Amino acid sequence: MITRKEFLKKACVATGIGLVGFDCARLAHAVSSWEGHPALYWKPLENKLIQCLLCPRKCPIPDKKRGFCGVRENNGGSLTTLAYAEAAAVHIDPIEKKPLFHFLPGTTAFSIATAGCNLRCKFCQNWEISQSKPEEIQATHISPAEIVAQAKAAGAKSVAYTYTEPTVFYEYMLDTIKLAREAGLKNVMHSAGSINEEPLRNLCKYLDGVNIDLKAFTQDYYSDICMANLEDILRTLRIIKEEGPHLELTNLVLPGLNDSPEVMKKMCQWIKEYLGADTPLHFSRFWPMYKLNNLSPTPVATLERAQSLAKQEGLRYVYIGNVPGHQGETTFCPRCAKPLLARIGYQVSVNDISGGRCKFCNEKIAGVWS
Repeated sequence: MITRKEFLKKACVATGIGLVGFDCARLAHAVSSWEGHPALYWKPLENKLIQCLLCPRKCPIPDKKRGFCGVRENNGGSLTTLAYAEAAAVHIDPIEKKPLFHFLPGTTAFSIATAGCNLRCKFCQNWEISQSKPEEIQATHISPAEIVAQAKAAGAKSVAYTYTEPTVFYEYMLDTIKLAREAGLKNVMHSAGSINEEPLRNLCKYLDGVNIDLKAFTQDYYSDICMANLEDILRTLRIIKEEGPHLELTNLVLPGLNDSPEVMKKMCQWIKEYLGADTPLHFSRFWPMYKLNNLSPTPVATLERAQSLAKQEGLRYVYIGNVPGHQGETTFCPRCAKPLLARIGYQVSVNDISGGRCKFCNEKIAGVWS
């Protein structure tokens, strides 16, 4: 629960003019942010105790306390979210940065995030905001309608919910998604996938593209490195496949922790069986970060080995990420093997996909192309 001292500090920052002479409208917004926005997916228990039902943790939350994510708070027996319309990051990114390689290539995505996360990944590259509470960061108030208006004005083709964990700002994302769809924008999400079935299925009605971090394929890794459960993520992937949004996967390869060829082989076999051979898979290079600064960057040879293994197991679109200029960024036709989409980092230099098909042999290429 935020203290009065912390609240006054937040209010001062919101107004930008110190402890006296508050701008009433901006102070009112600060008060509103402090009190929170009604949250979805919870149930009341006894003595003002409530249980959050948004993610698999199902946190029991006493009055005036928060769940594991640091965002969702019990306010007198009702669940509120402190992240609604409080953006910790707002950027216009290439869609390739999400990464989504089979989704409107060469376009931009208006990308947003709030503070908070329901995982504790030791390698998180955005830990300054993902591992912070809303009152601990400098946020920008931007409503769902303002997001849509700014995205349209910037010429973006989609809105992306990304950087931290979109699950924890579910209500903000859901309201924005609906307005974005009405305005003719696509909606994409990059998530770790730790979310319960009912809110996920509801969200999938409005999502056009999803990238899920399949961080490893052992429970030990998920427990020790991320404080999460592999089976929860696999269930999420199967549901997304059922519901129909375009799906891509990212596997961040950490030397000595999740790069076993035997385990990677099992992961690729599972992907092919349950998600399909056309599901794009990105093997991404790890750089020392957050609590894993002691590790070395992933050797490029390890990523190349993983890509080769995945293709041997029958996956048709396998990429190497975080190695700009590597041929592993290129989309090849699975039939004629011609390069179709050449990339350098996040920039598309060649696009020989026409009408969703290979320009050379007319093979259908999985993805969203228009």
